[in-house]
Amino acid sequence: MVNNNINNFYDRIFNCSAGEDFARLAMEIFLYQSRHTPVYRDYLSAISVNPGQVKSAGEIPFLPVEFFKTHKVVAGDKPATTRFTSSGTTGGRAAVHHVPDIAVYEECFTRGFEYFYGNLSQYCILALLPAYAGRQDSSLLYMVQKLMEKGGHPGSGFYLRDYDRLRKRLTEGESEGQKTLLLGVSFALLDFAESAEPVHLRNTIVMETGGMKGRREEIIRDDLHKSLRSFFGVEKIHSEYGMTELLSQAYSQGDGIFRTPPWMRVSAREINDPFSGVTEGRAGGINIIDLANFNTCSFIATRDLGVVHSNGSFEVLGRYDYSEARGCNLMV
Repeated sequence: MVNNNINNFYDRIFNCSAGEDFARLAMEIFLYQSRHTPVYRDYLSAISVNPGQVKSAGEIPFLPVEFFKTHKVVAGDKPATTRFTSSGTTGGRAAVHHVPDIAVYEECFTRGFEYFYGNLSQYCILALLPAYAGRQDSSLLYMVQKLMEKGGHPGSGFYLRDYDRLRKRLTEGESEGQKTLLLGVSFALLDFAESAEPVHLRNTIVMETGGMKGRREEIIRDDLHKSLRSFFGVEKIHSEYGMTELLSQAYSQGDGIFRTPPWMRVSAREINDPFSGVTEGRAGGINIIDLANFNTCSFIATRDLGVVHSNGSFEVLGRYDYSEARGCNLMV
């Protein structure tokens, strides 16, 4: 039975558990979106999937993420109050996520962060996000700004290229024993590391959000983390995995192994056949169920390549690029 009370999803997703509870809710949201998200409804028709014949969460088709570049992906007729846009640094048009209820996003990133790292009020948050300076439509910038506000630490703030001030803030935090999160895009963290003498952090989590944004040559994550570990004197470099088209984030607390909050799940598909899954431990295209996307589409086939492990954790190996996803071409 389709749950047409969309507010009921909001009440349940953040309290869902693994197993049957997640699967049941995923099926309810799938049936809702198969009727009320026109782009997804038409996509299902194009690939000859009858929603009534989908009997389990494992059979739910994933919408190619490219549709967020070409269509307005929204469930129902509730107007979008917020519009997030991707940076578009990899060429082509930018993806747009129309968000009808910004409160869902705020609940997502707050609960998601605290699920892995504990209460926000413990942290001074320092951000190195120069690629996003001046952008009002960045979901990452919005998230970090709100996390700072919710945490309430007076020392939290953005540091574009003011590395002397950042170094001073880090040093002060260390001397005070203050828990600190230093979060930045890869190229900015590397620029900072090359601009000064190494620092040795004991109370600070260093977290990269990925991406050279065309500023530096792309390098593999292991090499990036090795350089950052050496400069900051830490054992692990943490990572955040998110995208404009999703409301939820996954986090790695070291070694590039990402874990998801309970309302998010990752699987892998065959690279050359987007409608077939791969066995655990084999590389494939990353598919994501993000129940928090109930206002748009919760079932997204990304262009990231990765490996999903038996415990639900995953690694991101990179991206595979071709003109358009095979499934997406069916709608052209």
